[in-house]
This record gives sequence, structure tokens and C-alpha cells, in this order.
Amino acid sequence: MLGDAPAAAVLPAADMARATAFYTEKLGLKVVHAASEGTLFGAGGGTMVFVYEYGKTKAEHTVAVFRVSDLKATMESLKANGIVFEDYDLPGLKTVDGVAASESGNGAWFKDSEGNILSIIDM
Repeated sequence: MLGDAPAAAVLPAADMARATAFYTEKLGLKVVHAASEGTLFGAGGGTMVFVYEYGKTKAEHTVAVFRVSDLKATMESLKANGIVFEDYDLPGLKTVDGVAASESGNGAWFKDSEGNILSIIDM
């Protein structure tokens, strides 16, 4: 039923101007549509991120994942834009220099301007 439908992450923001600057300037996403209810950003393959003004997130988990072909190169580009990667030492998840390695691929996590946890992976 939904196997061919593009999906979108829906994320809260306490400050829309700050969030818009983050997603466009730091991550390089394009504004597809901006309205009073929120802003829709286009990502690769028809996927999207919708950000709406609501307040600070309370989520302590990953809320959006971007699949990339070269994790290390993407991390370096994001670091050059001021992105700081998180380190974790949890049961089942340990990062080394910001990267968690697994059988299915590698991943790295960072927070957006609003505290939402985002990830990049190279599956």
C-alpha cells in the first residue's frame, strides 16, 4: 500500500528561522514549501523533512536518518559546516570518533539547531 510512497520526517522547532537556517545552510536541504504551518525541505530521492514551530523536542531517539554513500566524506563536509557529532556508549551502540560500526553499515549522529537527533548512515 505505501511501499512506493515517499516518506517525510516531521520535526518540531522552537525557532523556525533558526531551524530553517540550519537545514538550508548547515545540511544543504532546499525549501520546497514554506507556509505558516511549517516548512517542507526536500532531501534526496523524493524524501522530505517537514519542520513546524512547536517547541523544544523531548525525543531522546533518532528522529530522521539520511542515507549517504560515503559516511566519512559526509561527516567531514558537515563538520566543516559546524556540525558536532555525538558519541555514545550504550548497550548495543558504541561510537568511536562519532561512528558506530555494524554488520549492516556505519552510522553517525548529530543534533539539529532544535535538539532533534539526526543520523547519517552508509548502508
